[in-house]
Amino acid sequence: MKSIKKIMIMIMVTALTAGFGAAGGGLAGDSPRQVQAAGRPVSIKSCQISGAEVVCQISASQVPASDDGKFYVYADEVYEDGPTGSVVARADAGTSVSVSFPLDYNTAQSNLSRKFLIAVKQNGQMVQVSDEHYITNPEALAGFTAARKDGGIKGILPDVTRVSNGELQDLGVSQVVYNMYLDDICSDASVSGAVPFEYNGRTYYFDGNMLAKYDSTLRSFNQFGMQITMVLLNGGKSPYSQDLVHPLARDGAECPGYALNVAEASGTEHLKAIGAFLGQRYSGHFDCGQVDNWILGNEVNARTSWWYTSSSSLDLNANIYVKAFRIIYNEMKSMNANVRIYNSIDQEWNRKSNPGSFLAKDYLDCFNYYINREGNIDWGLSYHPYNSPLYDPYAWNGPEVWVKDSIATPYITMQNIDILIDYMHQKQFLNPEGQVRSISLAEIGYTSAFGSEAQEASIAYGYLKAASLPDVDAFILFRQTDEAHEMESHLALGLYDLNGNKKPAYDIYKNLGTANEAAAKARASEIIGMDIDEMISQNIMWTRSGTGVVQ
Repeated sequence: MKSIKKIMIMIMVTALTAGFGAAGGGLAGDSPRQVQAAGRPVSIKSCQISGAEVVCQISASQVPASDDGKFYVYADEVYEDGPTGSVVARADAGTSVSVSFPLDYNTAQSNLSRKFLIAVKQNGQMVQVSDEHYITNPEALAGFTAARKDGGIKGILPDVTRVSNGELQDLGVSQVVYNMYLDDICSDASVSGAVPFEYNGRTYYFDGNMLAKYDSTLRSFNQFGMQITMVLLNGGKSPYSQDLVHPLARDGAECPGYALNVAEASGTEHLKAIGAFLGQRYSGHFDCGQVDNWILGNEVNARTSWWYTSSSSLDLNANIYVKAFRIIYNEMKSMNANVRIYNSIDQEWNRKSNPGSFLAKDYLDCFNYYINREGNIDWGLSYHPYNSPLYDPYAWNGPEVWVKDSIATPYITMQNIDILIDYMHQKQFLNPEGQVRSISLAEIGYTSAFGSEAQEASIAYGYLKAASLPDVDAFILFRQTDEAHEMESHLALGLYDLNGNKKPAYDIYKNLGTANEAAAKARASEIIGMDIDEMISQNIMWTRSGTGVVQ
């Protein structure tokens, strides 16, 4: 989902810009009650829900000296650092210790989305001796689990005006992606039709009229056999969602997406309730529709375009995002164990077209570092492998300066998507079961601004490349119908033009993944000048000099 401002920058900027390196350290500042330990010899190996309890397994390479020989387990909110939260358990210190304490689910003291740390008392003061760790099995609570609607990778960002007349169904897509702005759904008790939701000892309200619209649309997608991926965005426009905007995003900068507020109690508690409410409502159990996949934010490495804060620190921004991700993950999966939660990064792997962005690779590395350090969970990766530049029409033949068969490539597009797949096969990126994570190509599009043939062949190439990779769970075209503002930047990405006419690429996409796929392959091979099956199976990668469009 590319903002016009970002598109224009990508088109105009040609100079390489330096990336921000990922910092390895945390962000915890000293509090009056906290003394920094010289190293952290204690490790929380796991925090797991067991019945109504949380069980933490603790190990120590050496038992730190203390006044009383005790380990103290602190439960901190995500915005707290060090031993500043509540002591939820204490135990005799040792090299291998197991402690348990109440989960207190759905109370003001709920530990579901808190982080835990170990402290010891030294000279009368509490000293943190472990890293933080979160609960990693929230699905143990899930009372609204629904079977997933997995049915194929072919998807699209739908034009909702074309759903009821059967055009979306005719296309034969198995998946749709849809956007939900938190601004639209948050409300308060004074608004007519507001829907109350009691959670963690408070009552929150959601806009009943907006929810009814979402319900109707999502039900329709499900009835047509389509799996739904929902993108959660924080636009910061509604008076009922102002507490969700991070303090570092309140400087008046205009942006379609703001970092979520995990720095204050009000925003943090509101976000917990939103995660629980949406996870429950769209579990498929309440005739409101079923959402199987949730993406938190859009291209969050693009700080000044989609996940705004005023800070240019990669470590700080990734840390903020990870905290919000933990909350949404734990709250949603505590309702429906089968939902998948994805992060979202763009294709700018080692090159930034916008100096306000972070490199996608650096952001991914930093995100994964914090997840592993604080308790590995089964997060998914939503990646947007657009061509570079965005308006380049040739998915199979990109500019050699931008698309390389190397981990150092400036961009990862569908041509060299194997680099990303291989990267995600590394041990440190595997999920808790040792498996490669779900990878969703949840946004990708090809323009017809330079001729319909290039769009036809590009869509075939992109889809068939994705279908050849077992680790890819979605290939979702952006979009069904052209958008006028995008076309000003040569981005005619739809399968329909502005007048509602089908482009030739429509039939190509319709036939892919069906018994008629051979016709689509033959057409694409004719345009490309090579058998497309051979190109993909042998991983043949054509590139061209320069960045101009070949007419």
